Amino acid sequence: MNKAKITIDNQQISFSDERNLLEVIRKAKIELPTFCYHSEMSIYGACRLCMVEVEGWGLQPACSIKPAQDMVVKTNTSEVRAMRKMIVELLLASHEVNCPSCEKGPDCQLQKLAQRLGVKKVRFENSYQDRPVDDSSPAIIRDPNKCVLCGDCVRVCSEIQHVGAIDFAYRGANATVMPCFDKNLDQVECVYCGQCVRVCPTGALLPKSEIGVVWQELHSNKTVIAQMAPAVRIALGENFGLEPGTITTGKIVRALRRMGFDYVYDTPFGADLTIVEEANEFIGRWQQQEKLPMFTSCCPGWVKFAEQYYPEYLPHLSSCKSPQQMVGAVSKNDLVKNHKLAPEDIVMVSIMPCTAKKFEAKRPEFSGAYGKDVDHVITTQELATMIKEMGLDFNSLEQDSFDLPFGFKTGGGVIFGNSGGVTEAVLRYTSEKLTGMKTDSYIFNAVRGEEGLREAVLTIDNRPLKLAVVSGLGKAQELIEKVKAGEKYYDFVEVMACPGGCINGGGQPINHGLHTKQKRTSGLYDNDRMLQLHKPQDNPYISEIYETVLQKPGSTVAHEMLHTHYHPRKRIQTDDVSITETSPENKLVISICFGTSCFLKGSQNILHSITQYLKMTGKEKYIDIKATFCYEKCEQGPVIKVGDQILTQCTAEKAIEVIENSL
Repeated sequence: MNKAKITIDNQQISFSDERNLLEVIRKAKIELPTFCYHSEMSIYGACRLCMVEVEGWGLQPACSIKPAQDMVVKTNTSEVRAMRKMIVELLLASHEVNCPSCEKGPDCQLQKLAQRLGVKKVRFENSYQDRPVDDSSPAIIRDPNKCVLCGDCVRVCSEIQHVGAIDFAYRGANATVMPCFDKNLDQVECVYCGQCVRVCPTGALLPKSEIGVVWQELHSNKTVIAQMAPAVRIALGENFGLEPGTITTGKIVRALRRMGFDYVYDTPFGADLTIVEEANEFIGRWQQQEKLPMFTSCCPGWVKFAEQYYPEYLPHLSSCKSPQQMVGAVSKNDLVKNHKLAPEDIVMVSIMPCTAKKFEAKRPEFSGAYGKDVDHVITTQELATMIKEMGLDFNSLEQDSFDLPFGFKTGGGVIFGNSGGVTEAVLRYTSEKLTGMKTDSYIFNAVRGEEGLREAVLTIDNRPLKLAVVSGLGKAQELIEKVKAGEKYYDFVEVMACPGGCINGGGQPINHGLHTKQKRTSGLYDNDRMLQLHKPQDNPYISEIYETVLQKPGSTVAHEMLHTHYHPRKRIQTDDVSITETSPENKLVISICFGTSCFLKGSQNILHSITQYLKMTGKEKYIDIKATFCYEKCEQGPVIKVGDQILTQCTAEKAIEVIENSL
């Protein structure tokens, strides 16, 4: 086929299905500067840094116009360069410029562009106004002083994740990005997935660092353990100039030992353990045909999303803890019982690609007889910083191996870091468990791929098994809505909050390469192939821990140590909103829940019936009606509070009866 062509800086470049001129220019090996352009999100055109000169059209933003046959484009005229330089100067003039101490450091796009465009001096008066930093979240720091209003965080949160925890507020010079009602991140529906951190070009959004406290633990007399997630080993090297997907497991272990960690374990051991528990849980549900589909529960961002938006589906989540928490629980149990260490002298540090894991480790559900399962979580980025602080020449480090038994894993545990990896590991276990037949095959291509939603139907033990693999919370929402409407049916659903899975987590190195995700994904599958064992049930140390500690999958001991529960969660932490206009003194207070679940179950109709009744009887002067947003009893809605009495599954008649008795 003859392709259409345009002229870019005197080069003839062909194009076909590129969605804008910017993508065609990048085909010409010209890297136009951008702040607000990401191929997976909508075109926004806010930063204007990608302006080019188009013959006959004048200056145009390359991200916002379509390429056309015979178009003549110049990307480097004096006018274009002057405009880009001025834009960067204006951004710097309204920006907190403390580059040497900014955690974003060399990854800051604003700093890179200033150097690239030759900005030596800012000609405009500084209009920067200091605003408070929001460090309320256990996972993410939000610093509005470093925000350049590119909108990347707003769009990824809304378009990709369908959460919308942050948005633009005000206009003109007062424009800012903030959570609703200017609340802190820990007071709104943020799920801590860190995708906003991943796309933020400056230091306005960063993982909440635990580097300082981890160094303190390492310098103490405590026994400090590290565990490392699968996705860390194929991404950390990027911080040291290596290609994405390069496996650096042995070097990371050596670096951790040099830092002072007493034991180094591998989170895929916990993934193998998770599969044994989770697959048996699923087999039980599948055979009984109850609580299906069963959703995975390894991703804390997805779990919080379900708690906030779909509490009625919480019984469908696997009750298994995540691999991170399982490693913490079983290793602390071992060190206390077999090594006679005091629980307070054991510190578990997880190294994760994910910011939401920081939140997960602090959940009260994950504390037991020996304290927290996991004490601290650092991201891949934080580990790279610690290695640099230590002064280690990472690329020259020798290889080292994990400590046994919790450092031994199979390939099934390693591929957990990829979207589809949990499902494939479940299939590797379930296919043999149900048929009673061992096989040499272990790859299930049906659940691999890059699409955000993938479906597969496999036949196991002469029964069809309907599967779905979802990455990105927006895709998860689409799937659940179809399940609720009866349009789709599945037996097993894997959900990961981050598009592509953990390899694309908010704590991974900043990398804008076009094929970074694919290379990281391939790196984990390569690691799987390099290992001798690929199926969790073949891990000899998993068998040993059941023989010596856990007894059998799903046992009482296993449930106490490896399983948990989840609960409905408020989306927004806010005071009740008064609906009535009367003064509330000495009035009976009625609070009606208008959270999503209760609203859909009829709370608005109950409010209407109550207000009509009070008007008809003349008793409205004795009542103060308020709207609240969650009593965290979503599965028992509608929920209404009359005085101190909470009414669940409430009707208008029931509410009116209690109001009369209370008056």
